[in-house]
Amino acid sequence: MRMPREALSETRGAQKLSSAKSRLRAFMELFGHSDNVLVLLYPDPDSMASALAVKRLLWKHVQRVVIAYIGEIQRLENQAMMELLHIPMVKVSQVDIDYFHRKVLVDSQPNHYEAFSRISYDAIIDHHPLGGELKAPFVDIRPEYGATATILIEYLRAAGIKPSANLATALLYAIKTDTANFERDATEQDVKEFRYVFQFANMNILRKIELSELRLGDLRYFRLALERMVVTKKGLFAHLGEVDSPDICVQIADFFMRVHGMKWTFVSGVYRGKLIVIMRNDGYRKDAGGLAKRAFALYGSAGGHKGAARAEIPLEALREMGVELSERSIQNFVRSRLDL
Repeated sequence: MRMPREALSETRGAQKLSSAKSRLRAFMELFGHSDNVLVLLYPDPDSMASALAVKRLLWKHVQRVVIAYIGEIQRLENQAMMELLHIPMVKVSQVDIDYFHRKVLVDSQPNHYEAFSRISYDAIIDHHPLGGELKAPFVDIRPEYGATATILIEYLRAAGIKPSANLATALLYAIKTDTANFERDATEQDVKEFRYVFQFANMNILRKIELSELRLGDLRYFRLALERMVVTKKGLFAHLGEVDSPDICVQIADFFMRVHGMKWTFVSGVYRGKLIVIMRNDGYRKDAGGLAKRAFALYGSAGGHKGAARAEIPLEALREMGVELSERSIQNFVRSRLDL
């Protein structure tokens, strides 16, 4: 007998709830009341919100939770998010990693950054495609999800925890940014959990964060990108040369995707001895992460989702290949690898 659609929907909902509870139970079993826990991340809205959710889950279950980040918090919206939502974070260089009994990695995987690969984790929670074998007692990787925050909201709901206004706002903003307002790599579950935290979020603070995107000095890179942009058979490309932050490449790649009819955008730049390549597409039968790996994985780190991807290649690797480290040569290398 065929099950009615309403009953089928309820069954799937029950299975999802059961799955979330079992995952939450397995995660919480890792920790004891005397544990000091370190939550590690590379700072962006999704990782920061996810780390804050982990801290809330472990409240009163462990001795102490510290959130530590690698890299720099350079983007204005990330700085505003941390300050306005009171997200307590410190640089990983300021903590003694051996002091912590348990370590949790959110919104990333050990192979994404060298600094992460040197640490042994008890739990890894992420939504990026699996980048290799993960050795941790607890692993929850869901690349079909648009944001790691969606996974953590499931955990909070399974635990019966109502998020505070600050936590809800952080989680809401995380899903908005990582799905590009549901235009990229979003699922029904992302929408469902977004709707759930929406009722608790502070929209005034959210707006303040969203309006903190650009410094006056960043505008020069937009002018440079417009001057250097090349429309190729595949999409729009611009090489910016030396940049103050790799995030400006992300912002310009997203900006270029607003051009009518543009199916792909590629923006590259050089930051602290590395070539940064950002890829975006309209998500229709395309795979930016796959393209990034095919084009650049032999030379550095590369990967991402179907609609958004990134590659980071040490300039030393290019030098060893015989690539001259002039702007024109680097630009030609990127174009040749991407077949632009």
